[in-house]
This record gives sequence, structure tokens and C-alpha cells, in this order.
Amino acid sequence: MGKIVRWSITAALAGFLFGFDTVVISGADKKLQALWDSSDSFHGWVVISSALWGTVLGAIFAGIPTDKWGRKNTLIAIGLLYSISAIGSALANDPITFAFFRFIGGVGVGVSTIAAPAYISEISPADKRGKLVGFYQFSLVFGILIAFLSNFLLSGIGDNDWRWMVGVEAFPAIIYTLFILSVPKSPRWLLINGKPEEAGKILQLINPNRNVDEMIQEIQKNNAMPESHEHIFMKKYRFPLILAFLIAFFNQTSGINAFLYYAPRIFEEAGLGESTALLSSVGIGVTNMIFTLIGINLIDRLGRRQLMYIGSIGYIISLSLVACAFFLGWDGMAVPIFLFIFIAAHAIGQGTIIWVFISEIFPNHLRGSGQSFGSSVHWVLAAAIPAAVPFLFSSIGAGMVFAFFAFMMVLQLLFVKFMMPETKGITLEELSNILIGKK
Repeated sequence: MGKIVRWSITAALAGFLFGFDTVVISGADKKLQALWDSSDSFHGWVVISSALWGTVLGAIFAGIPTDKWGRKNTLIAIGLLYSISAIGSALANDPITFAFFRFIGGVGVGVSTIAAPAYISEISPADKRGKLVGFYQFSLVFGILIAFLSNFLLSGIGDNDWRWMVGVEAFPAIIYTLFILSVPKSPRWLLINGKPEEAGKILQLINPNRNVDEMIQEIQKNNAMPESHEHIFMKKYRFPLILAFLIAFFNQTSGINAFLYYAPRIFEEAGLGESTALLSSVGIGVTNMIFTLIGINLIDRLGRRQLMYIGSIGYIISLSLVACAFFLGWDGMAVPIFLFIFIAAHAIGQGTIIWVFISEIFPNHLRGSGQSFGSSVHWVLAAAIPAAVPFLFSSIGAGMVFAFFAFMMVLQLLFVKFMMPETKGITLEELSNILIGKK
């Protein structure tokens, strides 16, 4: 089991780079807008959201290299993309060049949301799968925390402090790329690609108490040598497709990425000074990490649905309070406290669940393309919603924006109650049979 944990943590480090890359821009947000004298629209849609547009592209097409080249080789490519992005962004002298290199990093983020959870899911025993795939989310929020802390420490070191903020990511990106070379290939991917002997050795390490030949037969029976015309949009895969769409849709209509991108700006809107706003952002990172740890430790015990119930209720309460704070003009630390509750609700619910759930619900031979679909929905919204935030705040006000997010979480609660299945403790092959209606 020790080897599986080590491999899972190594692959999950892609999540650290995801979290760091996503949030590091928040510290440079207002500095870059002032430096290049950008309008709110250009700043939001081009400078800030360029990484997210790259993420959308990466998520849409990531199923191809993940299935064709393999999970491991794709993870290596991710590390190279992050390294190039960090160095290029730090050296940029105009907004278009900056946006281009941020876009490259975004492609890495999009691909990582498919390749890393797929890899960990496929090397994990069924009863530990939630926790092991959850390492990806923990690494993600740890990356967010380090990015917030890095921004706070580097802020004010000079006129070009933003270059250090975005460039420092190159160090962990290079280290990750070297580490990922040491992990084995996914046994399920090896079986799909006709390499049973190599797959058998890895499966024996994953499940030492089970007969390897039986495991191989079970996986191959589920794969059933799929015909070339099989795709996720076939009628029999409609239910897992709807589940992937809705879990991703509600993840972003909570407002989580909009908040992470603009945390210092939101705190300043609520009346906090710049330094206090940056420090509050570090507090958000700590809260996120603590409650993600709690979620990871509960996911295989309470199950996915129970955590989603807890998270949905927390979302509704916290987002409603944030909206009231802006409508009624509550000053001081009210907004940060309510947003800490929001982050806790997200971390223990959607944050812990989304990448685990999407990596579980598709059959082995379509896992890459299925995850690509769910991740694409997530990232299209993750690009569009933060891009619109500066305009929405200045036009309809922060209170209306947060009220909308609260309403969407009421709809998420209904989704969890009436549609979402429980997936804990079920093998990927059994789960596939259940969700596509096989007997």
C-alpha cells in the first residue's frame, strides 16, 4: 500500500501546480491592470482569464493524449507546460505576451484535471479510491495556500514584484516533472493497450490478496474490446454524462473560481485595506486546506453524497450572508468570515468530490474522453464567470452576484437529493455496469 500512496501523491502534485497557477494571478491582478492601463473588459477577459481559456482547450482535448499516450506520459507533458508558462509569464513585457504564456500554463491545468485523477483512480483499491484521488484536491488547495502566501511575502519587494509572483512557480514545476518519471503506468491503460503482463505486475502490488488473473479478466470483460465507434455521447452513457455535466456545472456556479481569482479585490470591496485583504487571502488558503483534509478523511467513510449535502447547505448559508453583507453595508470582518465559511463548505463538499466523482463514473476505455467532457464544462464556466466579475461588480453590484451564486446552490442541493448516486467502495468495473444499466 505504501507504494500506491507514494505514486498517488506524486501524480497528485499536478494538483499543487494547478492550484498555484490558478491563484497566483490574484496578487498581480490590480498591479497588471494599472501597469498596462487595461480596461475592465480587456483585463478580465484577456489578461486574467487567458490561463482559463487555455484550461478550457486543455480540458477539451486532454482525453486524446491521456488515452493514446497514457496517463503517465501525459503527466510528464503537464510539468513541461507549467515550467514554460511560469518562466515566460515572468519575463513578459506586454499584456499579449503575458496572456500567451499564461494560456500555456492553463493548458497544463486543463490536462491535469483529467490525467492525474484518472491515473490515481486506476491504481487505487476500491475502498481507498476516494481518499487517494482526494490527494489531488489536497495538493490543489495546498498550492492555493502557497500561492496566497507567496503573493503576500513578495508583495512590495519592488515595482516588478508581480514578475516574482508568477515566475516562482517554475521551481515546483521542474521538481514535479522529475518526480513523475518514477511512477509506473496505469494497469488499466496497459490492459486496454494489450500489455497484460506489465499490467499484472502493477495489479498485484495494488491488490496483493487477490488473484491477478481474475482481476485482469474482470477488467477486460468490462472493457469488452470496445468497437471503434464507441463514444461517450452514445445513449447508454447518457446518465454518467449528465452526472459529469451537473457536478461540474454546480461546482463553478457556486462562484468558487471567481472568488479565488479576485479574493483581494472582493475584500477591498468590503472595506478592507490592501495589505489586510492579501492577508485575509492567506487565511482563505489555510481554511481551504484544513477542510479539504477533513473531506478527504471522510469521503470513503461517509460517502460522496453525504459530503455534498454538507457542502451544499454550507454554500447556501454562507453565500446568502455574503450577499446580505453587501446589500446592507456590513463593514469590517463580516465578509471575510462569511467567505471563510463558504470556502470550508466548498472544501469539504465539491472541492473534495468533483475530481473523484468524474474519474469514477465512466468505463475504463472511455474514462479519458468522459473526464474531458466533465472537465471541459467545469473550465468553460471557470473561464467565463471570473472574466465577467469586474464588469458585474461595477454594473449590478457584488450583492446581486453572490445572491445568484446562493440560488444556484439551492439547485445543487436538489441535484444531490434526487439524482446523484453513491459511488464509495465500488470497483470501477462494477460502477460502470451500474451506471450504464448493464445487468
